[in-house]
Amino acid sequence: MTSSFEQLAGKKVLFATISTDAHIDPLTGLAKYLQDWGCDVRWYASKYYTTKFHQLYIYHYTPGKHRDVHDENADEMHPDRTLIRDRVAKLNYDMLNILAKPAATHFENIRRIYEVFPFDIMIVDNMFTAAPIVRKILGVPVIAIGVVPLAEASRDLPPYGLGMTPSHHLLGRLKQAALRFLTDKILFKESYKAYEQIFRKYGIRNKGANLLDSIVKNADLVLQIGSPGFEYQRRDMGSNIRYIGALLPYSAGKKVPWFDDRLHQYRKIALVTQGKTEKDVSKLIIPALEAFRDTNVLTIVTTGGSKTAALRARYPYRNVIIEDYIPFNDLMPYADVFITNGDYGGVLLSLQHRLPVIAAGTDKCRSETCARIGYMKYGINLHTENPSADQISEAFDIIMDTPLYKTNISRLMEEFNQYDPIPLSAGYVADLLMKRPA
Repeated sequence: MTSSFEQLAGKKVLFATISTDAHIDPLTGLAKYLQDWGCDVRWYASKYYTTKFHQLYIYHYTPGKHRDVHDENADEMHPDRTLIRDRVAKLNYDMLNILAKPAATHFENIRRIYEVFPFDIMIVDNMFTAAPIVRKILGVPVIAIGVVPLAEASRDLPPYGLGMTPSHHLLGRLKQAALRFLTDKILFKESYKAYEQIFRKYGIRNKGANLLDSIVKNADLVLQIGSPGFEYQRRDMGSNIRYIGALLPYSAGKKVPWFDDRLHQYRKIALVTQGKTEKDVSKLIIPALEAFRDTNVLTIVTTGGSKTAALRARYPYRNVIIEDYIPFNDLMPYADVFITNGDYGGVLLSLQHRLPVIAAGTDKCRSETCARIGYMKYGINLHTENPSADQISEAFDIIMDTPLYKTNISRLMEEFNQYDPIPLSAGYVADLLMKRPA
């Protein structure tokens, strides 16, 4: 493996991602590892992340002001999205306006980058829609990193994005086939048609049943974060897909660990987060605080910076800790249950710490993460993004009283421990580069 890594020295690598923490952060560890092996690593993402890339010592290209959408300005750039209440309609809006339509603009930006930085390989998150065009037009190999549950379409599964679990009996499979047709040909037809038109503009024949499936099918390799034990079984998985375990963000050395004496004073500890992107604390944080306030459950909430001071004033209880941010690696070894809206990276980290999950998310790909948690019995899926305090309290009690969840997670961790994610991923990069004609 070392000899193949030595081939990386001097290679030019462009990372290109959707501009959100959940799509950027998991790839940073691999980027720095490739840098250490002598690669010239650069990144295409929103100018919002300039400071992050400066701190990582990674050269940064931006999309320009017209398509510079990121976590903090998404609603401002798409104000009509905030008015959509229907879950399917919102998903369709995102597929069309956030994924499909920007593909051509991103490609033209990357084509200009290629003129001054002729990269040897491009590494993307699995929702970066310009990737197939780069591969076909520029002739550059593309690796897609699966930062959400595997988005490949399958004849064995229901349609992706609705949070449905697979059925294995005849009637259920027939229903799944009908739903796949409904979603691909009717519900999400507009977004896929827009994406197809961009492909035709560049003279490319698309592969894939839908938009997300196209990115999977058109990549040289898909390095899927996770393992088979966190994925639905399918007989038709693509030959370009490789599991890589829990690919985690780059961490620059040791820091003073977070600690609070109350961690040793409570026998039950709940960790609650709804991530940085979701600003509406009434969805999950407030119901969780209502469930556990002034009880014997130490409730630790990370807000991502949303209404932290107001929440502290409203819940001034000894058993409540509210912070903008706490390093989960410092906290999870003490916790008993992880309560989340389904961010894939946070869920995988909690499972690594053998923490059962209460999942309450339906937005974007979180519904797929939550569905897998419930289906594999790594926790409880509440099937809503607006759970009540009673639902959360009841789920917490069930998990605390049911050893099955931790038993299942321990089995999954035995599988995870077979992977060394960053060297494994870098090995796939090196192998693909070695196959490329000089």
